Amino acid sequence: ATGPSPPHAEINSQTFDGHPAALGNAMKESWDARIQRAEQLAARSEAARELLTFYGTLLRAQKEGYEYLRGRKGWLPSGALEEDLPVVRATVPGLLRAVEASGPPALVEEARALSRAGEGEIDEALLEQWRAPSDTRFFAKALLQPYARCLAESGAPPVDRELERRGSLCPFCGGKPQVSFLQTPEPGAESGGRGLVCSACLTVWPFRRVVCASCGEERPAKLGYFQSPEYEHIRIEACDTCRHYIKRIDLTRHGLAVPKGDEVAAAALDVWACEHGYTKIELNLVGL
Repeated sequence: ATGPSPPHAEINSQTFDGHPAALGNAMKESWDARIQRAEQLAARSEAARELLTFYGTLLRAQKEGYEYLRGRKGWLPSGALEEDLPVVRATVPGLLRAVEASGPPALVEEARALSRAGEGEIDEALLEQWRAPSDTRFFAKALLQPYARCLAESGAPPVDRELERRGSLCPFCGGKPQVSFLQTPEPGAESGGRGLVCSACLTVWPFRRVVCASCGEERPAKLGYFQSPEYEHIRIEACDTCRHYIKRIDLTRHGLAVPKGDEVAAAALDVWACEHGYTKIELNLVGL
């Protein structure tokens, strides 16, 4: 790592075109794309191989759950999780088996405990995460992402998730941003722009470039970044007002990157940020 760089020198703080087409390939991220990217990155990175291999296992289990929900005949999500729980609950065993097979010891024990739990206990955990999200509840977060994605794709708003929908939170479900990205300009657009990816439903939305994605701080002197030569297309975007940070994936530098996958691979940047007193806006699926 090279150490902290000077505060942002960017001067273009315009949002990019709000039309979905302006989000380009980042909008089209699928579970297959994330799985393939995790495999590619694991093959290249000895330091992060174990982490990325486990992440790939989680993604495959999530894909299985997502396809079950999407393919269930005669059923569409209502947007009320309590009503949809009998269907969502059917995706639990697959994820638990995946974690038991290849997860770290602490998660393996938790997976075994959940396998023995009754439906009421599992339902309570899912509802608690849905209504009052926490990025430290690994299983509930991992289980609800496919359901939330199905809601976003079907256009059924989450009616029992009473969270704010302000600028730095997901406009669909109120989730916190997991990762930031910089997208190649679309034809006819005046400039490229920054997008945020929801940690809950994976929705993408535009966000101004030189603004903290946590507190909305706009003063350049309070906004800094850190970048390592090892990850030329990834950087930490940190705020000295709220002491939060998010990673940004620059798709203009690396068009084959997949924001959520590349974000996990750059775990070393999270270590730097924590050592310097910053807190991540939202921990990723593997807890970093």
